[in-house]
Amino acid sequence: MKILIADDSRVMRQIVIRTLRQAGHGGHDIVEAENGREALEMVRSEAPDLVLSDWNMPEMNGIDCLAALRASGSEVAFGFVTSEGSEEMRQRAASAGAAFLIAKPFTPEAFDDALRTVL
Repeated sequence: MKILIADDSRVMRQIVIRTLRQAGHGGHDIVEAENGREALEMVRSEAPDLVLSDWNMPEMNGIDCLAALRASGSEVAFGFVTSEGSEEMRQRAASAGAAFLIAKPFTPEAFDDALRTVL
C-alpha cells in the first residue's frame, strides 16, 4: 500500500510516519508532499492508496485539495491529520469525501482505528 502524507511541516510528516509505524502500519510505501497543490499532482503521478493530509497548508489547503481530487473523479481514500478537530470541520471533511479526521495530538490507536476504516 502507498500512503501520501501532505503537510507543510517536515517535522510533522516525520511524526505521522513514526505514528503509523507505532500503530502497526510501518510496512507501507510512504511518499510526501509539502502542500495541497503538490499532493494533488502526486496523487496523479504516484497513485497512492491513501492520502493523509493536514488541513492548513500554503498554496492549497487540504480541503481544497480533496475537493479538486473529487472533482477530477479521483476516489483515493483521504483522511485529515490536523490540529483542529471541531465538529464543523469534521462535517466539512465528511461532506467533501474524507474518510476520517484525526485531531492533533493523536495516538497510534487513533491512527489504527481510522486506518481500519479504509484498509
